[in-house]
Amino acid sequence: MGALDYLSNFCTVTSISIRSRSKRKPMQTVDIKVKMDCDGCERRVKHAVSSMKGVKSVEINRKQSRLKVSGYIDPNKVLKRIKRRTGKKAEFWPYVPYNLVYYPYVSQAYDKRAPAGFVRNVAQALPTPNAIEEKFTSLFSDDNPNACSIM
Repeated sequence: MGALDYLSNFCTVTSISIRSRSKRKPMQTVDIKVKMDCDGCERRVKHAVSSMKGVKSVEINRKQSRLKVSGYIDPNKVLKRIKRRTGKKAEFWPYVPYNLVYYPYVSQAYDKRAPAGFVRNVAQALPTPNAIEEKFTSLFSDDNPNACSIM
């Protein structure tokens, strides 16, 4: 992506350079949720994705039903390929770590089927910074060096 790539565009044959000047896809990591029950399912999903052009690495976590694909790929094409080749229901990874969500037990966010330490990624209303609850929680917080000065 630096000077060598820029200069290499000038050193190619003109008929090929028209095709090579097309914008290359950026390096991406795509997380997909796919239900995998056995080694055969895992092998089918891995083979379907690893044979795609531009894929650099494929990681599968069967316990979480999670597939992580890295490379110069289009996320929608990866999802479509998994659905078409394996016949399984697949979706983009809908979960975020528990500690990144302000209200993790809201009815839309809490999911019993989510892996441990994860909740659904939903838009949540954040409280106002001057809310009374926020003042009390920060008053007795371990992060606040002046917390609980009464004791």
